[in-house]
Amino acid sequence: MMNRKIKTLIAISIFMLTSGVLFAQNRNNPVFEDIPYWQDYSIKFYNQNESEQLLSAGSDRNGNIQLLSSAGLKKTFNGQFLYPGTIVADKSYRTISHKNIVASKSYKNQFVYLDEEAVFSNAWAGKLLVRHGMKNARIFEGGNDFDFLVSDGKNLKYFINSKEVWKGKNAEEIIKIRYTEDNDLFWILSSKSLTTFSPSSKKLEKVFEGTDFTSFDVVAFGTKTILGTNNGYIEINNISKKQIGEINRKLPVTAITVVEEVDGFVWFGSTQGAFMLCADGKYNYYYGERWLPGNEVRDITEGPDHSVLITTNKGLGQICFKQITLADKAAYFDTQVRERHIRNGFNASLNGVEHGNLSTGYLRDSDNDGLWTSMYLGAEIYRYSVTKSEEALQNCIESLDAMERLYSINPVEGFPSRSFERRGYIEELADPDRWQHAEDPEWDWKATTSSDEAIGHIFVMGAFAELIDVEPYRTRAVKIIDQLMQHIVDNDWYLVDYNGKPTTWGRWNPEYVNAFPINVGDRKLNSSNIVAMLQTAYHFTKKEIYKEKAFELMTEQGYLENLMRPMSEIGKAPENADDWSRMLSEGWNHSDDEMYFLGYWGLYRYAFNDELKAMYKEAILDHWEAERPEKDGLWNLITALVTNNFDLENAAWYLQKYPMDLITWDIKNSHRKDIELLDPNFRNQTTAEVLPPDEMPIQRHNGNTFRLDKMGSNGNSEYSAGDIWLLPYWLGRYLGVISEPVQN
Repeated sequence: MMNRKIKTLIAISIFMLTSGVLFAQNRNNPVFEDIPYWQDYSIKFYNQNESEQLLSAGSDRNGNIQLLSSAGLKKTFNGQFLYPGTIVADKSYRTISHKNIVASKSYKNQFVYLDEEAVFSNAWAGKLLVRHGMKNARIFEGGNDFDFLVSDGKNLKYFINSKEVWKGKNAEEIIKIRYTEDNDLFWILSSKSLTTFSPSSKKLEKVFEGTDFTSFDVVAFGTKTILGTNNGYIEINNISKKQIGEINRKLPVTAITVVEEVDGFVWFGSTQGAFMLCADGKYNYYYGERWLPGNEVRDITEGPDHSVLITTNKGLGQICFKQITLADKAAYFDTQVRERHIRNGFNASLNGVEHGNLSTGYLRDSDNDGLWTSMYLGAEIYRYSVTKSEEALQNCIESLDAMERLYSINPVEGFPSRSFERRGYIEELADPDRWQHAEDPEWDWKATTSSDEAIGHIFVMGAFAELIDVEPYRTRAVKIIDQLMQHIVDNDWYLVDYNGKPTTWGRWNPEYVNAFPINVGDRKLNSSNIVAMLQTAYHFTKKEIYKEKAFELMTEQGYLENLMRPMSEIGKAPENADDWSRMLSEGWNHSDDEMYFLGYWGLYRYAFNDELKAMYKEAILDHWEAERPEKDGLWNLITALVTNNFDLENAAWYLQKYPMDLITWDIKNSHRKDIELLDPNFRNQTTAEVLPPDEMPIQRHNGNTFRLDKMGSNGNSEYSAGDIWLLPYWLGRYLGVISEPVQN
């Protein structure tokens, strides 16, 4: 076990993670200093034999992990992050295979066992042997110097140097025994009482009485006891022997099965996952197969290398804590994207995954291939601008090739396809109205392109043209801007498809936009986006038509008024509005947020004049204020374009807390008792405070961060970090509000 000083240092450093972030302040901007923090991730080991129950786990000084099951000793086999291992029989010591081991634990960093005859170990040259003479012994605990307290559930025996020096009886059935070195006491728990046994006085003393106790641990250097129950937990002051406050039921789950202090933090096992009490009084909740093979927790103990071993009904979850920087995390996600998420140059999801087995997945096309690739390409553009990495530049070129082909693979001048794929397989399964044959018989392309793609293309090609001064690639990016905007202008503010008709969502025409009631979000959104797109086109092509048309829309068609409308006025359409308006305004559309914020790059950065720029800043800040409860890293860092007063702490929190496992495991939070649920509302905000990203379903920035549950897709896909994580990180690095990694 770790000594107290090391545990305290770890607790302090984790406190720094859970209670806030560190900042370096320069004269003009706040800067998040990227020092190492504790990143958690899980290595899972699944039990292959469901008839054998796992009971507990432990580790020794050599880093070995061993489990006790109803069928004897087990060990872990293989297993690494994202690639689970299994639990197999431990045959290391064949000479003890005949023993009926009923309990095991890690004592002084070595494995120690209890059977019907003795407490024994293979460590210390096998010299440890305490013959207890208790036919039904099932619980034991080691003291300070190889002294042991053994029980059969009622009777107790205490041994020093393998000799019995005391015996007694507890009033109720014993559940668990713990020893604390700080006050040299054994603590004995039953369902109704907590009792101590003093090795020096050889006396039992009842400390606390109650009901429904299930587990406990003595924490805070022996000064406090945490008593778990089937409905919350109780804190006991070990000095006064009195309860501290009321029973705590404001927990993720109140049915507690295990209490264990690890590295200075109190962990709880429950019938629905595990949770850790943080320094700020909140809980890190570990539910589902992102973290654990099963949710019924049976044991928690300290593991090797700052990990926590959580034994469940279906296997072992090893929650690992590793000190990394955001730059380290970015390097990991860079690899994740390039190894598993590039399809024809697009940033794609891995679909068809069989229960998290990444080797079984395939890269699938998306209606939003152009948008997700725009966001990943944006990340690589910012990365190249900051680092001048040749690898980043090559990534940009490959994505540019894919984006460029969206225009050339279809016959409509300036029209961006949603996606393209080889002919044959798609033809059999896909929507025939959406998929069209390309002139090249090898390929098909996807039609019905939306405004999501258009704003994504213009955002990223503007960033490309501005920040990557490498030819001929910069010129190619400008060409994409020009041909898309010329298509929109020539077609009366519509995206016009292969059939000569406007697509459903590619519409910026005043007759369409201004037909919405003023409080319907599409009126504000479409106005904001098209002005941003025209400003970007003018900035890089200097074609006067784009400037003229932008001012025409803003002044004659009311688009400036539309885009400046406060977010507080956006809501449901009135009852007398048309069906389309009422459908589009049933609730807050988070895809719209994504389109707004991507558009803000061109709206603010390429503003025609300072007066407009000041107005745009006002609109952006108004929108950001509405979005602040979501703590979205990208929204906060895009807002850094216009102000120094943005939520940098929450942006860093988002980047640190986003899980490294991007597989779509089932997630459930609606049962939690530690969250404040809100009444149904227009924004679909379910809780008073958003939960950390590593406790929420995996989703892109167009998802609702207040979504509590996502069930039914357990481990069937993996999202790309390209748009979710790398874009806000590298944008922060480009803007100078996230520092280079600082080794501390």
